Amino acid sequence: MIPRELFRKIRHIEIRTKGLVETVFGGEYHSAFRGRGIEFSEVRPYQVGDDVRSIDWNVSARMGEPYIKLFEEEREQTLLLMVDISGSEDFGSSGTAKRDVAAELCAVLGFSAIRNNDKVGLLMFSDEIERFVPPRKGRRHVLRIIRDLYVHDPRSKGTNVKSALDHAHHMLNRRSIVILVSDFLDADYDKALRTLAQKHDVVAIRLLDPREEALPKVGLLSLMDAETGQPVLVDTSSRAAREAFSERAADRESAVRSTLKKARVDTVTVRTDHDYVEPLVAFFKKRNKVR
Repeated sequence: MIPRELFRKIRHIEIRTKGLVETVFGGEYHSAFRGRGIEFSEVRPYQVGDDVRSIDWNVSARMGEPYIKLFEEEREQTLLLMVDISGSEDFGSSGTAKRDVAAELCAVLGFSAIRNNDKVGLLMFSDEIERFVPPRKGRRHVLRIIRDLYVHDPRSKGTNVKSALDHAHHMLNRRSIVILVSDFLDADYDKALRTLAQKHDVVAIRLLDPREEALPKVGLLSLMDAETGQPVLVDTSSRAAREAFSERAADRESAVRSTLKKARVDTVTVRTDHDYVEPLVAFFKKRNKVR
């Protein structure tokens, strides 16, 4: 039984995200994630203006008049949502945790997918595979995915992006859309990401919080690594300490950007202190423009 408060929260997300799908993302999703190709549909009599290269000569010979072949996009696809639920995803300095943002993003993408008759699956990971929901269609299935994103209690707080990517690579038999939602506070996953991206359409959604980029000047500040549980006391009144923190954050940012670029993975950056709609719309428009 879902607690009443969580039920109301999921219902609110459904209403908000389905509205966005209907008005903003549904058509953009269809254009951005096209089918695997075209397949034969039917034949019909030739009409003036039709491309003569589409004439089916065998059928035309049998019928005694020209017929052309009609094709349609092979549309149905599989969308796999790979979501990082490690300890750092519970962090959010602006009142919204990264894990909550991830759930809403998955709701938007999930409802967009089923609107286009695609299947949706979920893979949640920390430094192990926490939960896998096989791809299926339908509103109830997407609601189940949203529920799982909220109610699942991670067994571990660590992160192993490589392990999750390897698991997806061995599990997906046919080309799929893979959305990887994470803050990417990890390393040594570059080869696994390139391997997965060679076979599938991979998009990375990066979750960032402003307090992970710079420290406020508030004196002594007790910090805790969300994944190791180790406490650290930082004197934020020290300019050197603040600059050192910012430099490490900049180095981490540069490394992540380089890894995603080398893997030729499209990237969307979403911040906890801003709405996710604008960067997601910008991503869809950019991808559709390129295509």
